[in-house]
Formats: sequence, structure tokens, C-alpha cells
Amino acid sequence: MPLSVWLCSDITPVGANVKDRPAAEVVCGRHRQAVGRELARHLIGACTRSGGIVADVFTTSEVVLVAAAEMGRMGIGCVTRFPVAQHLAGRLRQELPADQRAAVRLRPHGPHELREALCGLEGRVELLIAALPPYPEAGRAVGSAGVSCPPCRAEPPTLGVPQVGRFLDDARRVLAPGGHLAVITTARHERGRLVDLAPGIIHRAARAGLAYVQHVIALRVPIEGDALVVQSGPAELAQLRCAQSGELPPVVSVHADVCLFARTAGGAR
Repeated sequence: MPLSVWLCSDITPVGANVKDRPAAEVVCGRHRQAVGRELARHLIGACTRSGGIVADVFTTSEVVLVAAAEMGRMGIGCVTRFPVAQHLAGRLRQELPADQRAAVRLRPHGPHELREALCGLEGRVELLIAALPPYPEAGRAVGSAGVSCPPCRAEPPTLGVPQVGRFLDDARRVLAPGGHLAVITTARHERGRLVDLAPGIIHRAARAGLAYVQHVIALRVPIEGDALVVQSGPAELAQLRCAQSGELPPVVSVHADVCLFARTAGGAR
């Protein structure tokens, strides 16, 4: 597959302007960076035209919707939990003028209800962005009542293995001919081993009739010369431990893997 590297480090550092925002509106670094602003703009610019439709399948922040509206596209966010929808509505009011907000829609459906979320738009969506949450178990509780990040408090489960096939089949149906699905994953540790979701997604997408067209490595951190500039936040610094510790070291997300699939003109079944 063609391999590309996109420089997608966001200018705004983690934690910027946090003091100026209510505690209930502070979004953690994991959710703010699920799809960073620069990655969203790269995808929208490469895969859509002015006036096209962009759908964010796992909506946990306003980033994709704001980028779509600013670039003259319609943005649709799939939001299953009311607290997250409330948070996003407030963020959209802060980030976009009224005329651009008119191009944004929030739909109360999860990724396993993609066709319902995009009812009336079947065959017209130019770009689906699916930034998979880090764990595959449906119903896994990520946040808790004591967490200030709204998406963490009410994060929808990711797709279980039985649901992935339906999601990909629905994605093919809602995409316009030539439209793209961008699946964004990061490797994770599970039961002491490294797990990469991408190979399984690629295999199932082929069975659903989606053509795998490109693998993109999206660098989340800036580059100075030939070095990556990795800045740890308070959460990572708090994990620093004795060098002789047998536990896993702190994890800092440096890049995301983006698998781009396309619905070809003859892709409808």
C-alpha cells in the first residue's frame, strides 16, 4: 500500500487556556487528540470537495465538526450520550459563528447505527472519520463520576468484533462513489502484549467491499531538525517510576495510524 507521513501536530499545546475554562468543560488529552485539528483538516482537504458531507463516527470532541464547517463542508457528529452532546453544543457556540454552525448536525446514534445516523444521506457522504476508542470491549467503562472530562464520563463503547462487519458494510452504503472511510487507530497494550487493530479492520473492510487505498502515519508531535519533540503532561509525569520497575513505562502518543478505504464506483452491492 502507498505509505504517507503527514505532519499533524496541533499548534495549541495540551492544557492551553485550561485555566480560562470551567472544570466541567476541560477535555483530557486523549480525547482532545483522538483526531487533532491538523489531522482533521488534512483528511477533509484530501478527501472532500467544497459543500461535501463529513461524518465523525466516534464524536468525543468538536475538532472534526469545527474543521468541516470552517472548510465549507457539512459536518455530522454521532453522539450517543446527552452529556457529551451538551458539551459539544457549548464548544461549537464558542468556536463557530452562527452561519457556520448551521452546517453542523449532531445525531443521537452510535457507530453500530451508522445508517440511522445518516438517514437521508445514503450514498452522499464523502468522508467518514472513525477514530476508534482504545479498547474493543463493548460496554467497557472508561471514565468515572470523578473525572472532569465530559467524554470520559460518558464515552460510548467501541465496536465489538461482531459489530465491525455491520459497521463497515453500512459505511460502504452511506459513502458516495469515490467517498472515503478513514479509520484511525493506535496500538495498545492488552494483557501484557501489544495489540494492533489495523490488520483486522483491513481484512473486514475488504470483505465489505471497501478498497484499501493508503496507509498514513499522522505524526502528532512537532519535529525540530531530525528529532521528535515529545512533551509530557502532568498525567505522564505522575507515572514516572524507578528505572528497575517491571511495570510498563508511561505512554505518550506520538503518531496515529490512518487506514484510508474508498468506495469505488462499482462498490455498491
